[in-house]
Amino acid sequence: MGGIKAILGVKELSDRKAGLYRALFAEFLGTLLLNFFGCGAVANKNNVVAISLAFGLTVAVVIQAIGHISGGHVNPAVTVGLAVVGKVPVIRAILYVIAQITGAIAGSAIVRALSTESAEMQEFLGTVGHGLPVRVEQALGVEFFLGLVLVLVVCGACDGAKPDSKGIAPIIIGFAVTVGHFVGIPRTGSGMNPARALGSAVIMGKLDNQWLYWVGPLLGGIAGALIYEHALGPAEQPEPRRQYEFAVTEEKELQRLNKKGATPA
Repeated sequence: MGGIKAILGVKELSDRKAGLYRALFAEFLGTLLLNFFGCGAVANKNNVVAISLAFGLTVAVVIQAIGHISGGHVNPAVTVGLAVVGKVPVIRAILYVIAQITGAIAGSAIVRALSTESAEMQEFLGTVGHGLPVRVEQALGVEFFLGLVLVLVVCGACDGAKPDSKGIAPIIIGFAVTVGHFVGIPRTGSGMNPARALGSAVIMGKLDNQWLYWVGPLLGGIAGALIYEHALGPAEQPEPRRQYEFAVTEEKELQRLNKKGATPA
């Protein structure tokens, strides 16, 4: 029973040291900022480079700001992927996703409130799924690989056995988001993040094909986490000194002391 409770993370609901509620606010705020700056940059219309960099740089900035509090997921694909491999308790994962969705909706609402009401401007506030230039199954495949590469990079950049990469992890993850948008924008609008896609869709009232932006990234995120955990394997910890080395050292020290203390017959 205790094992199930640990997997679910029941104790975190009442344990102040777990910092769950602080982490939930961090995820809410982080996803709000992602939708505000990322979706706000979509006003640049067909400038794929500017839009991609806006999302990637925002992710990097947000992770740097809240990563030590919540892990800086700001994406249900990341949260679910890490939960599947046991890195995040189930209850925390569910609450993270709820916080991310509400944050994304709030961020998109703020963008709309601070934008002009012209039809042209409203058309470019980050909505995805309507008027897809590719077939549905192709769009699903693209979103799958966007989620896969993101979570794969997250696992590699945040591997506890690679302390040297800790400082640059936000930048590396931001690069992954940027590269994903380069590929995704011309094909699917680049959801890559179910919460981010839903936030814009809800505010703009354009919910076409939203299932694509959940199924694709979530399956890709799960695949990325499983590949890193079981196929690539986490980085190895530095090998500890073998026990026999201590025994040999102690034996030599004892012999030295015996010789030093010995007196001639």
